Amino acid sequence: MSSLNIVCLDLEGVLVPEIWIAFSEASGIPELRRTTRDEPDYNKLMKWRLGILKEHGLGLKEIQDTIAKIDPLPGAKEFLDELRSITQVIIISDTFTQFASPLMKKLGWPTLFCNTLEVAENGEITGYRMRTENSKLSTVKALQSVGFETIAAGDSFNDLGMIRASKAGFLFRSTDKIKADNPDLPAFEEYDEFLAGIKGALE
Repeated sequence: MSSLNIVCLDLEGVLVPEIWIAFSEASGIPELRRTTRDEPDYNKLMKWRLGILKEHGLGLKEIQDTIAKIDPLPGAKEFLDELRSITQVIIISDTFTQFASPLMKKLGWPTLFCNTLEVAENGEITGYRMRTENSKLSTVKALQSVGFETIAAGDSFNDLGMIRASKAGFLFRSTDKIKADNPDLPAFEEYDEFLAGIKGALE
């Protein structure tokens, strides 16, 4: 097992529930259910979300109150603990530091690369700063440029770039459409088979 391997995982839908879906349910605003599974253009999706928050007078505090009640998906922490005991793992997400911290605590503080929100003093989310363009693919390519071999997994459209660029890639609890459009990618539904798939790629 090479020490040069690094596993890059998506966060929402893979290790924790979709934050915006949880907030949609808590706030009673069904439009906020849309995620990158439905809208491949992340900037378009975020601008639309911020518009809805503004319209309803909702800010960071309301979203953080919901996130405080979210737990990782059942089995996610055990899966991650075992994976981190055998190889290096980075979580690469399009979420924001202000959302992710409570969830990282519950997952045992794994390494997370994500984006940041711009928040006004009154708590209104006024914008967001992406760490880099195509952050998942850019991160995987940067890791490869310094000698790592990457293995990547996720569930959404915006994970496909990093999955395709890696020496091995997997879908986890993805949509029927994404699975049908990418029949060559192994697709897993349970953590034990997912872990076995990654272990196989590490050998």
